[in-house]
Amino acid sequence: MPDKPKLARYSQSMRIISPLTRVLPLILLACCAIAAQAATLSDFLGSYEGSAEFEIDGKMERRDMSATIAAKDDGFEVSWRSVIYKADGRIKDTSYTIDFLPSGRDGIYASAMKTNVFGKAEPLDPLKGEPFVWARFEGDTLTVFSLFINEVGGYEMQEYHRTLAEGGLELLFRRLNNGTPQREIRTFLARK
Repeated sequence: MPDKPKLARYSQSMRIISPLTRVLPLILLACCAIAAQAATLSDFLGSYEGSAEFEIDGKMERRDMSATIAAKDDGFEVSWRSVIYKADGRIKDTSYTIDFLPSGRDGIYASAMKTNVFGKAEPLDPLKGEPFVWARFEGDTLTVFSLFINEVGGYEMQEYHRTLAEGGLELLFRRLNNGTPQREIRTFLARK
């Protein structure tokens, strides 16, 4: 028969562990449910298009937008186009294509916008006035961030949040200047 002091310590430690054994399975179940909901690159692959109307300086503008997300080598490629119809009749058409490679950090991808002297793809240098671009997957959203450092050391940040939705993507575009919001556009991009 065990001596009483050891039995008392064992009984006391079981009272401490017992609540954990009841809660731990619930925590693990919740973590598994969250992981099961996290989107993967394959969920985003495809082409999307849509348009949005918004006000800038008291004038309405319309913008047609499209995006294509494709698997490429070890990462992926995002191409997007924006056609802005200005109130004065001018049209501004811009398009970008950026490759992204794993960064070594889970869910974060480095842009591969230039090749260094050793032939390795790498991001541009924001201190040379070039945009520093990266992407991340978080839940069901793929976000592309673009950081610009201006001539006086201030910065502009552009964020393209593309969230999976039935039939396509919800797009949220934000532009910030030195942390101050400048523009926000929300629209739906339908899968083509």
